[in-house]
Amino acid sequence: MARNVKPHPILEQITITGIAAEGKALARYNEKVVFVPHVIPGDVVDLQVTKKKSAYLEARAIRFHSYSPQRTQPVCEHFGTCGGCKWQMLPYPAQLAYKQQQVVDNLTRIGKVELPAIEPIVGSDKTEFYRNKLEFTFSNKKWLTTEEMHSDEDRIMNGVGFHIPGMFDKVLDIHKCWLQDDISNQIRNEIRRYANENGLRYFDLRKQEGFLRTMMVRTTSTGELMLIMVFFEENVELRIALLDHLANTFPQITALLYVINSKANDTITDQEVITYKGADAIVEEMEGLRFKIGPKSFYQTNSEQAYTLYKVAREFAGLTGKELVYDLYTGTGTIANFVARQSRQVIGIEYVPEAIEDAHLNSKLNNIDNTLFYAGDMKDILSEEFILTHGRPDVIITDPPRAGMHNDVIETILFAAPKRIVYVSCNPATQARDLNLLDSAYRILRVQPVDMFPHTHHVENVVLLVARN
Repeated sequence: MARNVKPHPILEQITITGIAAEGKALARYNEKVVFVPHVIPGDVVDLQVTKKKSAYLEARAIRFHSYSPQRTQPVCEHFGTCGGCKWQMLPYPAQLAYKQQQVVDNLTRIGKVELPAIEPIVGSDKTEFYRNKLEFTFSNKKWLTTEEMHSDEDRIMNGVGFHIPGMFDKVLDIHKCWLQDDISNQIRNEIRRYANENGLRYFDLRKQEGFLRTMMVRTTSTGELMLIMVFFEENVELRIALLDHLANTFPQITALLYVINSKANDTITDQEVITYKGADAIVEEMEGLRFKIGPKSFYQTNSEQAYTLYKVAREFAGLTGKELVYDLYTGTGTIANFVARQSRQVIGIEYVPEAIEDAHLNSKLNNIDNTLFYAGDMKDILSEEFILTHGRPDVIITDPPRAGMHNDVIETILFAAPKRIVYVSCNPATQARDLNLLDSAYRILRVQPVDMFPHTHHVENVVLLVARN
């Protein structure tokens, strides 16, 4: 016998009052906080509750009674369905204000440390077409929009685009994305046209079969362009025909590569990447420095704003040319090489061995000979013995992943006792937690938020700490 499931209630005429974590907005109902996506403060809406917890509710807007005077028209046709750019309906100055407040709230409520006046957030000059890397997935079961479901036209189920949030096997077919230079849209749309006209099979994520799997486009400010086509299975005739067509149609592609990936997951970090035409990498430039970016390389995805971020970090480091600098979580050595000319020596540590290989290459490419790089788990490599061997740093620059720094790393930093610590973070919440642990030995001198990702809730934050003694 079917069990009667009581539907979640509808809350009527609720006023949205603020912005919460992860880009959701918030309201209140009967003393409970309600988290709601795709609305902004000032909207008055009816809400369908989707999740009930003892301390809060989650809901979605099903009817708008009035719109916030702040609201602006999103530029993207995929807004609200695609999982990205959740704040396109917020004017950019308002986005910056909420990000600034996010930094203040995290450092105050979680960090609970004495703070200087937090400097105004540095916005991005580009709010559209600012990314240098995008990945798209091919699927033979694309997500159907409301319009497509109600259309009388034959449904084409092949799609290439972004995964629908929370649905691993559903892909939204993207016509125009506003995140990367429009050449990215042209290439993706031409691949779709060619594939559909020539009967190329899109990947079936559930059955794990098909030909076209994923694609990646990387661009640089110097005009170089990398396209990586990932195929699930090898078919020499079809592969060569497609790659030749792309090379002939888009002379802008300076590095055309491909991968045959028959694994159960999409990652290519453990796969062989084969150069089909052109170079095997592209080169980005920053302040006269050249950085080689391979298919597996990490590089900040907003190149122009990365330059701003690194300039802030270098300024906070206060380098005179005499300092020994440790660059923790160095990645491909971008920050390490960026500050090397103002330092006596820079030692970079990173978990990913391939990234350290890139770091060495980037030093060599720029004739920088005062860097050393080590690969391994930060909490294992950065030990008291390591510091006694290489010397106590004058400055530590740390740019950890979203989870922040391991407690063992913080303990070793305290043992190293640098005069200055520059903490670059993509997650002010975990940064605040770490700052609290450093508070006994360091005081915060400067705080500078930087916006790397317009139309999202993400914010970078740079903090300068100086030794108390």
